Amino acid sequence: MSVVKPPLLAFTRRTWRGMEHIPASGGAILAVNHISHADPFGLAHYVYDAGRWPQLLGKASLFHLKVIGPWLKAVGQIPVYRGTADASKSLSAAEAAIDRGEIVIIYPEGTVSKEPSHWPMRGKTGVARLALITGAPVIPIAQWGAQKMFDPLTKKVGLRFRNHLSVVAGPPVDLSPWRDKPLTATVLQEVTDEIMYAIRDLLAEIRGEEAPELYSPGSRHDTNPDSPEGSA
Repeated sequence: MSVVKPPLLAFTRRTWRGMEHIPASGGAILAVNHISHADPFGLAHYVYDAGRWPQLLGKASLFHLKVIGPWLKAVGQIPVYRGTADASKSLSAAEAAIDRGEIVIIYPEGTVSKEPSHWPMRGKTGVARLALITGAPVIPIAQWGAQKMFDPLTKKVGLRFRNHLSVVAGPPVDLSPWRDKPLTATVLQEVTDEIMYAIRDLLAEIRGEEAPELYSPGSRHDTNPDSPEGSA
């Protein structure tokens, strides 16, 4: 954070709300919408300011880069193995981190949103499986503004001084109706949708707009459904 925080303080304006919903200690899952490859930096800043160490799940390929890879490992980030026989390792690593009392940040969508206006997509069910296996609270978080720094849909880079970043956390998602049920595909998808709806509604508050239905671009969410993916 000593590398990330100073530039963010200098070049962004920040609206942080809902930090009281992030547990001061103990394992927890932070489920977040993904709008830009730039948004992990503001998100990490927010979680750090809330008093917890930001531990994100990132693409495994990043861990093999000469400079970034060793840094990611040193600060305890979790690699995500997508589309390989090692995909289950991501879930196991996240489960172990929660058991150690750590915060795990997950992008349930698995990639930046493909919705044309950056509304959330339906999520992959790895976040539901992790929540039901560990019993950890799931804190929904919505973020907005990083897409103006880099828009993954248009590939435009915005270097405007003092870009406004908004990050808002809500109360834990009530998963009690599903806690004692078998981990069937139906249950996992219902829980995932419940989490994504909570994130979507927080984003609607930030944007001051009516939220649409969760976006489903084809059958994207049916591929590797149990991967608790994150994408940086």
